[in-house]
Amino acid sequence: MPSRVVRLGVSLEPELLQALDRWISSRNSASRSEALRSLIRKELSDTVLGDPSADAVATVMILYRHTAYGVQRRLTSAQHRWGEHIRSATHFHLQGDACLEVLVLAGKHSELVRAAEDLRGVKGVLHGDYMLSTPKVAGGKTGHRHPHAPH
Repeated sequence: MPSRVVRLGVSLEPELLQALDRWISSRNSASRSEALRSLIRKELSDTVLGDPSADAVATVMILYRHTAYGVQRRLTSAQHRWGEHIRSATHFHLQGDACLEVLVLAGKHSELVRAAEDLRGVKGVLHGDYMLSTPKVAGGKTGHRHPHAPH
């Protein structure tokens, strides 16, 4: 059942409103209200993630050449180190020898940052990046528990 909506008024300088409208247009947002809700959720997520033990989710993107000596073995080894956090892994073959892996992780914020840095730091990875959020902004939890010793 959807939450009840409360209407409120917001006062903005004309320049700030113009900037907001340009941002809304560039991201194809349905309305100013939806754009403001998105900005608030982002800020709330960032606030929650200020706690290293916060429940978090992450995507990790890794680009590499599969012909680089030992890179696939090293990536597999790194993925096994973080296997309890990895919920999904997808491998794409790009043109040439390039490959892309996208991993979805769940766990504590600090653990996911360490996992992402470890994965993108594997010798042979040409580029890696990650994005974090908390399922809390969607009213959820990862369900990840930590009975194991920390890495």
